[in-house]
Amino acid sequence: MKIFSYKLLSLLFAGLLLVSSCDTEELVNLNIDPNAANEIDPSYLLANSMLNVSGGRYENWRGVLIYSSTMMQHMAALATYWSGDKYLYNAQYSGALFERAYPSYVKLLSAVLEQTKDDPEKGNVYGIARIMWVVGMSRLTDMYGDIPYFESGRGFYDDVYSPTYDAQADIYADMLMQLEQAPSTFNPDLNDLGTGGVQDVVFQGDLQKWEKFANSLMLRLAMRLTKVDPAMAQEYVTKAIAGGLMESNADNAFIQHTDGPGGINRNGIGEVFLADNNQRLSDTFITYLMDTNDPRLQAFATTNDEDVYNGLPNGFDVTTIKEYENLPADSSVSLNTYSTTNPDMVTVSAPMYFQNYAEVELLLAEAALRGWNGGNAEEHYNNGVRAAMEYLSIYGESTTISEEAITQYLAENPFNQATAMEQIGEQYWVVTFLNDYETWANWRRTGYPELTPTDYPGNITNGQIPRRLRYFEGEYGNNGESVNSVLSRQGADEFTTRVWWDAE
Repeated sequence: MKIFSYKLLSLLFAGLLLVSSCDTEELVNLNIDPNAANEIDPSYLLANSMLNVSGGRYENWRGVLIYSSTMMQHMAALATYWSGDKYLYNAQYSGALFERAYPSYVKLLSAVLEQTKDDPEKGNVYGIARIMWVVGMSRLTDMYGDIPYFESGRGFYDDVYSPTYDAQADIYADMLMQLEQAPSTFNPDLNDLGTGGVQDVVFQGDLQKWEKFANSLMLRLAMRLTKVDPAMAQEYVTKAIAGGLMESNADNAFIQHTDGPGGINRNGIGEVFLADNNQRLSDTFITYLMDTNDPRLQAFATTNDEDVYNGLPNGFDVTTIKEYENLPADSSVSLNTYSTTNPDMVTVSAPMYFQNYAEVELLLAEAALRGWNGGNAEEHYNNGVRAAMEYLSIYGESTTISEEAITQYLAENPFNQATAMEQIGEQYWVVTFLNDYETWANWRRTGYPELTPTDYPGNITNGQIPRRLRYFEGEYGNNGESVNSVLSRQGADEFTTRVWWDAE
């Protein structure tokens, strides 16, 4: 019997764990529930893992918004629990992605890969699972550095409950290999993704889009190596381009979330905005959009209570902001003074992006500047900016930008060969708004945009923007030997320690 509801997965795993290793068939059968499933279609596990990579409220609140978005000055907050705004350490928030990823999507994807790796009838599920493995694991390693990778999720199969922490260099080599090989098992004649690709909640069974995504993700990860291994970076950039990349916004990789039936089906960032209204758009972000007359301002932001756009500066609390704003000490500060995110972009049914075509074009523009492809940097740059504005129509009328506005913006902000790397980095910063895992990673690699750090009293980085987050504190108790062994290789478990590809 096969399960046809994600809600029954936990019951299924519980049932499987009851199976005994007794020697007699009779005793074994006593432990089998005749009403429980005895077989899982891995396509259902795959669909569930995709939703878990997109993430729930818990890790999106902490890893994406509280830390990454404020460090990258997309968001700002006066409340001190918004730790990233002030470079403060909160153990739970810092370790949230690590804490949630391993018991959820790492475990699920490991199961899918194990069940399908030798089954030619499951070639599409296997290939897609390899790509999603890279999506999820790249987020983890980019945020923390060296992590359990090769042995992770293998407890049920290999009895490995304290996995070794692997070097990020080895992790990247494997992820690039996985992306290169993943499409090789695709077969359009298979029906392993369900009728009409129903279990593929990203591309609905379109294998050509999955192949483009694999190559586009390969391009992203290859470019991550520009500081530490430019030869390897160029090698995989070349392979990614040859394999075929996203060609338009129709190829964007995202999950269109829904308002139910279960929590994991909802957009985790949208759930945060229902629960927490203490964040506002950063003054850095608002000022950049206003200074360049960027039409995305109206898509991203609301006006304040005086009907003007006004960003909140980073690094202040409810007391220190008064001095900054020249307000009396006994006055109160209203958050309504500052612009917040357009509510149409942060609903629980909003799409959650893994990668989009605009990012790909901007990376190609950089690769062209480096002489790593035969393309034209200006053309790729213009394509990227245009796509970054056009895709916003997916959120509705309030975020739709006209063709005339796009053309005017490109005319007013033309590509400049002398400052091209900075322009590309700034545009990448804008297009990855709400995907701040990627924003932060690309900023660490390129240094763009040039952000001014804050220096809030008591910060733990000496007033420098963090280069990584600290591991989930539970690891020191549950897997202490492994986590401690990596510190001599990577460096102290601190915000200022750089990951391997973030060389100085």
